[in-house]
Amino acid sequence: MGGRYEMKTVLVTGGTRGIGKSIALAFLKKGYRVCVTYSKDEDSAVKARAEGLEAYLADVASETAVREVFEKIGKVDVLVNNAGVSLIKQIQDVEYEEFNHLMSVNVGGAFLCAREAAKRMIEQKSGLIVNVSSVWGEVGGSCESVYSASKAALLGFTKALAKELGWSGIRVNSVSPGMIDTPMNAHFSKEEVSAIIEEIPMGRIGKGEDVANAVLYLEENEYVTGIDIPVNGGFSIV
Repeated sequence: MGGRYEMKTVLVTGGTRGIGKSIALAFLKKGYRVCVTYSKDEDSAVKARAEGLEAYLADVASETAVREVFEKIGKVDVLVNNAGVSLIKQIQDVEYEEFNHLMSVNVGGAFLCAREAAKRMIEQKSGLIVNVSSVWGEVGGSCESVYSASKAALLGFTKALAKELGWSGIRVNSVSPGMIDTPMNAHFSKEEVSAIIEEIPMGRIGKGEDVANAVLYLEENEYVTGIDIPVNGGFSIV
């Protein structure tokens, strides 16, 4: 008789909608136990649970909330730091409170979740952390300077953590989506979307599945760490 199969557990923060949900469902189809967090949207959590996801209410910017959700989940083999907020404003109009809130979610949340995951993964001598950055973290976005800074921080965090945790058998990578068809980008008009598409060599905006496939690649390739995969249809080509 063969050995007992142990299902791997994935945690996707902000995984009840948008890119996060696409990533969560992709892992679910692969046979993983998939846990997701959400901060407010109960309707999306109900739908996620109906599709087979374990949804937990948690503010990733709260140290207590992050610690509690990890205690509830237990063993975590893959962490996808996807939860994030955006801010489209010229810098002279950005309030310091807005800056702090965005940084606490986009960067602080990734730090808190990675720290809790690392505690478990170091004991396991294995694990994968994937940080969801952005094309604006790579090239910068006008009127999104704070958001761009937060996503650029994740790129540096990824490389440093990959060096630090590699000796424990833990891999750390990132993906940087470009313009993806998600609720976060629903505010763009048809004209604005058309203008963006003109700048994309592949001639279309991305789908959540495009990002999910990149994350699955990182899970399946055990000798890949410390890299960023741009998922933007060639938008960032220089």
